[in-house]
Amino acid sequence: MRGCSDRLNNMSVPSCPSRSAASPNTGQPHEAVRAARIAAGLSLRELARRIGVSPATLSAVENGRTGLSVERLNAVAAALGLTAAQLLGGTPAPARDGAAPPAAADVVDGSGDWRAFGPLDADPVLIAAIASFVDIGYHGTTVRALADRAGTSVPGLYHRYRDKQDLLVRILDLTMDELHWRVPAARAEGADPVHRVRLIVEALALFHTHRRELGFIGASEMRSLLPADRARIARSRREIQRYLDEEIESGRADGYFDVDDPQAAGRAIATMCTGIAQWFAERGPYTPEQIARQYADFAIALLTQGHRIGAGRRVGGPFPPALS
Repeated sequence: MRGCSDRLNNMSVPSCPSRSAASPNTGQPHEAVRAARIAAGLSLRELARRIGVSPATLSAVENGRTGLSVERLNAVAAALGLTAAQLLGGTPAPARDGAAPPAAADVVDGSGDWRAFGPLDADPVLIAAIASFVDIGYHGTTVRALADRAGTSVPGLYHRYRDKQDLLVRILDLTMDELHWRVPAARAEGADPVHRVRLIVEALALFHTHRRELGFIGASEMRSLLPADRARIARSRREIQRYLDEEIESGRADGYFDVDDPQAAGRAIATMCTGIAQWFAERGPYTPEQIARQYADFAIALLTQGHRIGAGRRVGGPFPPALS
């Protein structure tokens, strides 16, 4: 078997066996990164700052949702005072003097409540880009205006991001990373297809209210991506759509839903949810939670052709005890 150092010649870092029984990682590179960060007493936000990425991106790396390139592995290792081989082999990172465990507020991975939304974890340049793309669009935004809005210089911006396209890609990756843990977490709580559809719709509606700016950019700027990234993000979106389509198909097969074309119904429901970002305002008459419940009702009404399934019956029979 090749050693970990040999594998660094690849474009991304696959799993490596642990070097010792005392190693803090379990053999997976993303687990090694997380273990080394915690051993060093660094918060997720601090390590992200040191390597020049957003906390959400580093969280995706640590949870195995984003590939770990050789370049990023080396950057992480250097920020922790290690070589890449030491990091993968489980060598403890030198702890900071007086270091404390990472604060709970620094955790932005998918282990929390899918209904809870804190402030968006992103660096000032990315925050400025999100605001500008919403206000005047991707093509109306200049790099100099972004630098001014972020309180940095143009060279400082280019030190962190290759160009404006890189910023747009990071924003859409941030969007999809968050959806890819919130929607499955919501789905997992469901007792049957009706319940799971409701929860998926609630998760989508909550995201497009609490993260309205990200949803708005996702709807309006996909066309501004270069072809390779546009295709990649489109595939990621189809994965989210598939969660909903599968539950609609399952509900139809079990007699819960009265719909001829589950995929068409799924597209209609998903589009209804993503459209929230076009009109939602925090000062409006409804809270995100009220909108989420309302949209879940809309989705079920569409799928049941108006039958009152909540009265204790399927479209074609009685509900199971979980929903009766």
